[in-house]
Amino acid sequence: MRCPFCGADETKVIDSRLANEGDSVRRRRECLSCSERFTTFETAELALPRIVKTDGVREPFDEEKMRRGMQRALEKRPVDTEKVEAAISRIKHLLRSTGDREVPSRRLGGWVMDALADLDQVAYIRFASVYRSFEDASAFREMIERIENEPPAELKAQQISLLPGNEKKKEG
Repeated sequence: MRCPFCGADETKVIDSRLANEGDSVRRRRECLSCSERFTTFETAELALPRIVKTDGVREPFDEEKMRRGMQRALEKRPVDTEKVEAAISRIKHLLRSTGDREVPSRRLGGWVMDALADLDQVAYIRFASVYRSFEDASAFREMIERIENEPPAELKAQQISLLPGNEKKKEG
């Protein structure tokens, strides 16, 4: 690893630990030339499926494009960056776990909406208004009423099934 401060090729690892729910390794390094310390992250490079848009165009999955869309919806909302990054990691895990070479953009958009619903209701509505192309105020009203009638994500996660065979199955 080249030192970002002096450009020297020789650095040593001082500390390593898991990051991002175990999806990457965080390493503290020290340059052997200038003694500056810096942090690197190591992740496995796995091929993600291509995204098939509604018009049939296929394009590579673009994590930054997804992150920008989520950040736009979360703009000026009190959501920790770590929670957003964890949600992005979960979505990427879902993409990889499909085993498919191509995933419809609608499915990816649904996963993003689910993640935003768990993070922040306002961001969820913002994203949904663009993603679902709301035409008028009644579409907003319907979405808000649906959110108000659903229990919060924390409460849903704590609920148990009262009927045998209706246990929740985790996706991914």
